[in-house]
Amino acid sequence: MLTVSNISCVRGHKPLFAPVSFSLQPGQVLHLEGDNGIGKTSLLRIICGLSHADGGEVLWNGSSLSKQHPEVVEAFRAALCYMGHHQSLKDELTAIENLLFDAQIAGRILSYDKAMDALQKMGLKNRAHLPLRVLSQGQKRRTALARLSLTDAKLWVLDEPFVALDTHSLNSLQVILANHVQQGGMLLYTSHQAVELLKTNGHLVDIRSVQMVAA
Repeated sequence: MLTVSNISCVRGHKPLFAPVSFSLQPGQVLHLEGDNGIGKTSLLRIICGLSHADGGEVLWNGSSLSKQHPEVVEAFRAALCYMGHHQSLKDELTAIENLLFDAQIAGRILSYDKAMDALQKMGLKNRAHLPLRVLSQGQKRRTALARLSLTDAKLWVLDEPFVALDTHSLNSLQVILANHVQQGGMLLYTSHQAVELLKTNGHLVDIRSVQMVAA
């Protein structure tokens, strides 16, 4: 379980947002909302350990990550899949090469067939062998999102995952996210778009929300 307790953030000697608290358990989805510039990305980065919090703490299965117990931090990182605004892709590699390279860096075994299947789910089968530099921004975004079909991480933290997606890709991503939650995964995401996460049987996934406000 992920617990966020009174997290605060200061930018330029001024609090960015009011202290935020919530918890997320297996099989749950939480939508983080707020105006542009309120600090949603900053909060996600704090939760993932990429930025420093100026107050409060983040706990994983009841243990504080800020106390730097190596075994707790290691377990959290193993359970985490974070996708921010940057695609973290190499333009000189093809779409499928990017997925295979990403898996190799992470120490995971990934077959060509599984990588191709992940790209096909995002509508990129016919673009799999093109270098990223010739793809559109939407196609690059879909290549990055294809990683979600290949990870065993239990906690997905996604910053604006629906940006630059066409209708078909959006529907495909909805199914991927919903399946993850159905299988006991956790999903924390930001989005300015009102997107419903559909289960494969047509029922809606239950989504809670946290509204961030200025301090």
